[in-house]
Amino acid sequence: MIESLQHLPPAAGSNGELASQFTDLAPPLTARQAAVEAARCLYCYDAPCMNACPTGIDVASFIKNIHDGNVDGAAHGILKANIFGGSCARVCPTEILCEDACVRNNPAEREPVRIGLLQRYAIDNARFNGHPFQRAPSTGKVIAVVGAGPAGLSCAHRLAMLGNDVVVYEARPKAGGLNEYGIARYKLPGDFAQQEVNFLLSIGGIHIEYGRRLGENLSLAELHTRYDAVFLGIGLGTSRALGLTGEDAPGLMAAIDYIAALRQASDLSLLPVPRRAVVVGAGNTAIDMAVQIRRLGAEDVTLVYRRGLESMSATGHEIEIAKANFVRIRTWAAPLEVLLDEAGRVSGMRFEQTRMEEGRLVRTGGFLEIAADAVFKAIGQSMGEESFNEPLARELSREGDRIWIDNRFRTALPGIYAGGDCVAPGQDLTVQAVQHGKLAALAIHEDIQAHIGTHMEAAWPT
Repeated sequence: MIESLQHLPPAAGSNGELASQFTDLAPPLTARQAAVEAARCLYCYDAPCMNACPTGIDVASFIKNIHDGNVDGAAHGILKANIFGGSCARVCPTEILCEDACVRNNPAEREPVRIGLLQRYAIDNARFNGHPFQRAPSTGKVIAVVGAGPAGLSCAHRLAMLGNDVVVYEARPKAGGLNEYGIARYKLPGDFAQQEVNFLLSIGGIHIEYGRRLGENLSLAELHTRYDAVFLGIGLGTSRALGLTGEDAPGLMAAIDYIAALRQASDLSLLPVPRRAVVVGAGNTAIDMAVQIRRLGAEDVTLVYRRGLESMSATGHEIEIAKANFVRIRTWAAPLEVLLDEAGRVSGMRFEQTRMEEGRLVRTGGFLEIAADAVFKAIGQSMGEESFNEPLARELSREGDRIWIDNRFRTALPGIYAGGDCVAPGQDLTVQAVQHGKLAALAIHEDIQAHIGTHMEAAWPT
């Protein structure tokens, strides 16, 4: 936790000065800019951008609505496919999805339609009279959803639309999951994540219980017995360990824990900030950590990865953000040792240089030491075994440390479904988690209705 850094000085500058470093990464489009950008769209019949969108947003249609001045219609079309359309417009890697597939992204033009910014324009400027979707007649069924992140809330919203009642169990004090606790503050500034949650819940039929953690004070067996179905959207909340001596020393912590503290901080000037920092990792979380600690005032931030730049899971766009914020990126260096000072606190890290030999990563025997007042590990997350410490939960089939599901989001246990980052076929993208939740809700609803129909047919006298 962030207590590991309490020996460090607080951020330099006032809260207002620091907050200015965490405004929107890209300014919103004006009405005029949105109209001009929408006019660039060719409104393809078989739009490749729509096929590239994990949630299947009809991109050409919503852009045409913007062009015609129908902003509410554009937003309605987006939200019908993706109820988290507002946050996804800001955090989705459009540069490798819809915008990469745009037909204008060709050698001659090399400038795709700015779909992400147009989606944000539509959502931010829509003026609905109440919630844009109405609930279907009540089915009388109640479904439990574990986890109030994008997957869980997307599932809950779609189930509520279909006439079901939903009880969501969330371990933390706020709903939103990754959007509330794990996204860089400059991507979702202010209280946007909570505004989006409140909007989603306004459809009705969804109740959230906070402080309920699976395997701690929440039993899967009890949920399975009590509800008509259960959806698990528990995400990946445990940071993987480096496996090095000194990993528990003051000054070394998980990047996701610092990012969560940063997002929840009401006064940024009270956050402990190292003068020199090392971030170990290669994904978007590592980039988010490095950029944010730099914006808080760290003088020297180095991101270290054991392979080459081309193997980093962070997108090229994210890597450019890191470079623009003067984050140094060192590749071909594997963590070897946590360096400690006389007081037992982190003073740096020692790495062994690596290279590829015959398709295999090998250590070269060369070494690199980087001085640091703090080290942040961002080498991936897992669910943690505490979620599986009851007999029924242990019956869930797993692939590695993730839950196995079939193509209808059913787990190995009848009546229990799962989606989002916690399941095996996942890309750790918010937009994919939203799609998982939506499709799982459809599967749950159809399975429940089929069960009702079968039961009624069997009970009806012939």
